[in-house]
Amino acid sequence: MKALVIGATGATGKDLVETLANDTSYTEVVLFVRRLSGNKHPKITEVLTDFNNPGSVSDIVRGDVLFCCLGTTLQAAGSKEKQWEIDYEIPARFAEIASKNKVSSVVLLSAYAANPSSNVFYSSMKGKLEEHFRKLSFERLIIFRPGLLLRKDTDRWGEKASAAVLKIVNAVGLFSKFRPMPTKVLAEKMAKAPKTLSSGEQIVSLQHIFDY
Repeated sequence: MKALVIGATGATGKDLVETLANDTSYTEVVLFVRRLSGNKHPKITEVLTDFNNPGSVSDIVRGDVLFCCLGTTLQAAGSKEKQWEIDYEIPARFAEIASKNKVSSVVLLSAYAANPSSNVFYSSMKGKLEEHFRKLSFERLIIFRPGLLLRKDTDRWGEKASAAVLKIVNAVGLFSKFRPMPTKVLAEKMAKAPKTLSSGEQIVSLQHIFDY
């Protein structure tokens, strides 16, 4: 299979790229990036992309599976408007191009509380993005809704503190389904997803990702 990836430089995206490169089911891995990293893996091709104009690479958005890991925090984005652009508008545009180009499968990294009717900006945004992807009628749509993710080298104090608390709670057997998930594990589940669903839509929720 030929994989297309947006959000390849984030924590989950990096682990996904490594996983896809080492998975014999994937023969090509195309990364749409703002800056070239110089990755020399024989399977990997980096495409320098103007994310303000995804149409400029529309002829290259061709393959079997589109993986969408693109996202940021409000703090990093600087405003809700900028976060909306990164988390909603860019993935939506890429999905539209992929649908037009007959990409059959999409794996979308969403959020555990995604809900288009939510009063919480982030949850509402993620829910609306899921709805947009559904309207494009891909042959396969797999949506992952993880909770707290354990990044290899996170410097986010809140993430570290939350992960520490959850580890203590899980040590005594409580809320084991909600334990923090390493991004490497999530990436492995995402890479596996298109190979397990014959057709239709599947939502892999927080409670079920570890068992997926």
